Amino acid sequence: MRDYKAYFIIPAEPEMVYLALTTAETIRLWTGDEVVMVAEPETEFSLWDGAITGKNLSFEPGKKIEQQWYFGDQETPSIVTIKLHAHKRGTSMEVRQTNIPDEAYDEIVDGWQTVYAASLIEFYTE
Repeated sequence: MRDYKAYFIIPAEPEMVYLALTTAETIRLWTGDEVVMVAEPETEFSLWDGAITGKNLSFEPGKKIEQQWYFGDQETPSIVTIKLHAHKRGTSMEVRQTNIPDEAYDEIVDGWQTVYAASLIEFYTE
């Protein structure tokens, strides 16, 4: 199991980025795919037509999102924590993901960098 941590600068205020990560209609706008999301703890979510699935754990509006991402029958949960910090160019989005299966690590890192964060940055740059 491996952990991942990265920072991405999103050109929008933290409150706007938070809404883009927690509101199904807005997530559809920047992903272009089907999504299931309700910003309530203990609810299931699905992003990118089911490519990412899991359970919402906690929310701090405008500041923090904590989720469990599913990897098959993995016993130790993979926890994703996204923290949003005000930045002179918008928002610094801190991403931490724990307990990533070794065989999925490279794909997860690439996904964070070239799909998840890149799509969000592009959405707010247009």
